[in-house]
Amino acid sequence: MTNDTEHASALTRTNETLKTEEQLRHHIASAKRVVVKIGTSSLVDDNYTVSQDHIDRIVDALQARMAAGSDVIVVSSGAIAAGMAPLGLTSRPRDLATKQAAAAVGQVHLAQSWARSFARYDRTIGQVLLTQSDAGRRDRARNAQRTIDKLRQFGTVPIVNENDTVATSEMRFGDNDRLSAIVSTLVSADALYLLSDVDGLYDRNPTDPDARLITQVRSGKDLENVVAGDGGALGTGGMAAKVSAARLAARGGVPVLLTSANSIERALGTADCGTVFHTRLQSSLSAWKFWVLYAADAEGVLRLDRGAVRAVTRGGTSLLAVGITEVEGDFHSGDIVEILGPEGEAVGRGVVAYDASELTGMVGKNTRDLEPHLRRPVVHADYLSNYATRL
Repeated sequence: MTNDTEHASALTRTNETLKTEEQLRHHIASAKRVVVKIGTSSLVDDNYTVSQDHIDRIVDALQARMAAGSDVIVVSSGAIAAGMAPLGLTSRPRDLATKQAAAAVGQVHLAQSWARSFARYDRTIGQVLLTQSDAGRRDRARNAQRTIDKLRQFGTVPIVNENDTVATSEMRFGDNDRLSAIVSTLVSADALYLLSDVDGLYDRNPTDPDARLITQVRSGKDLENVVAGDGGALGTGGMAAKVSAARLAARGGVPVLLTSANSIERALGTADCGTVFHTRLQSSLSAWKFWVLYAADAEGVLRLDRGAVRAVTRGGTSLLAVGITEVEGDFHSGDIVEILGPEGEAVGRGVVAYDASELTGMVGKNTRDLEPHLRRPVVHADYLSNYATRL
């Protein structure tokens, strides 16, 4: 097994050669390290009970892919839905406490179902529960990465889910689509599968007879006339959330196949179904910058004037005190801060070089007017990520 550095270099070289839809589909079909996200509706019956038959079919397809030489990491939805029937609930709970109670019960049932199914192939599973705060702290994110990697080394299948039993409404991924995008970049995956109850991305509701399947997405321009809906009765992430997650993963350098779980054999086999999302090498982020922009917790806010916004979004330019108009929060040197423009628009994020108390007295000042020990950039270009080159 290659180490992460070698794997990332190989992935970069591979992405450089992916020019056509056919080439990308071939790459996804033969990818060595894949994350497979399974939506709630694909795991439970109509009465919200975990379906062992559904899970067995999914595991059969996953086993075939692993037997062909791929490492597979599963991101599984369904915990809240799986806990509804045992608790006598007939509709998805709305309040946080009931959701967490259902998740506490459902996680047990869901994990047991995955374990029984993989045991048919003498495979062990390991459950990895994450919250936004886990991904948001660098040390926790690294621990999660190491845990998943060690499970893989043992030949154990990681089953990842959001830890709904403890996550608060303010500290949630929001849906497992986004979680799968974060996980795929965290483990340097070669491909991400987003599997649900829809066979691909359509330009409108797929029940419309005039709806057109979009087979590939290279950039936001391919989505200009697309109307994507929200989640259904069971899940939280509709097509809009899936498209957002797919673009997020592609931004981190991970290509995506979005299709139906009913097509899982074909998806994991030839990958000639659904919608593929291309990465763009020239705008792909390093793992560190991806984490800063999309997963890290921000400890404070820096507001910039228009000139500073133009400077930092060009790339390669450090943020200086002269362009800062306001400092918010009680952060310290080395923390992640959110960077906003004059109208409150999100500009980017970065690692700040000063404590908030120190930086407050520097706001708006030219570098030459500061004390010598305060003349370093507030956020060095090497530690600044901006949103200007989003996919």
